[in-house]
Amino acid sequence: MRTIFIADAHLVSPDDANYRRLLRFLHDLEGNLDSLYVMGDLFDFWLGFPSHNYPHYDAVIDALERLVVRGCRLVYFEGNHDFHLGTVFSQRLKAEIHTEPAVECVQGKRLYICHGDQINEEDRLYRLLRFLLRSRLITSIIRHFPPAWAQKIRSRLQKRSQAGYSVKTARWDYRQILLDFAANLHKQGCDGLVTGHFHLALSENLPGTTFSILSLGDWMEKFTYGEMLDGKLRLMTYSEPG
Repeated sequence: MRTIFIADAHLVSPDDANYRRLLRFLHDLEGNLDSLYVMGDLFDFWLGFPSHNYPHYDAVIDALERLVVRGCRLVYFEGNHDFHLGTVFSQRLKAEIHTEPAVECVQGKRLYICHGDQINEEDRLYRLLRFLLRSRLITSIIRHFPPAWAQKIRSRLQKRSQAGYSVKTARWDYRQILLDFAANLHKQGCDGLVTGHFHLALSENLPGTTFSILSLGDWMEKFTYGEMLDGKLRLMTYSEPG
């Protein structure tokens, strides 16, 4: 059995190198994959309006659909740039959509799987913003948003994200945050943690245990992803053929 985990591509334009490389990667997976876990922020912005406002992402949707048609199970954990995913994912792609972290048994291992944006409890401003954006009120209102609002929301989220990322990486030790979080999960009986969000490519065991910590890095510069094969988690780097 082969399971792939990928996060944080932050796709913007079909002309971008990471967009083109991701399409080639998804093509390579066709017919060679049991499950694909998209761990959030595949897109730099996706908000599930009733109408489809993202034709520039059609090539990615088509590539995911080809995987699904060939029998791949598609599981999507919403990120902080792609949430309220809408009918494209729930109906066309038949994706299993998670709005919150989940514990799943994957190849005999009990894994805590998440985008990762809720792990750092000290990031209180973001946690408040996340709560508001995912509230029942916003969930109901979004169905009536004029499509033109999508660009305004996107611009605000992008500015906040770009301005805050370097500040946060300087302020917090993400590796230690993951180790501390993993220690609590280990006490709860989990066998591993798989997360995105931090753009940190990391694969190691919790010291003194067999508990696996897999932080997926990104698909912007690192082109890293997670692979689980025969019950073993590994961090991989995609190199284009030739």
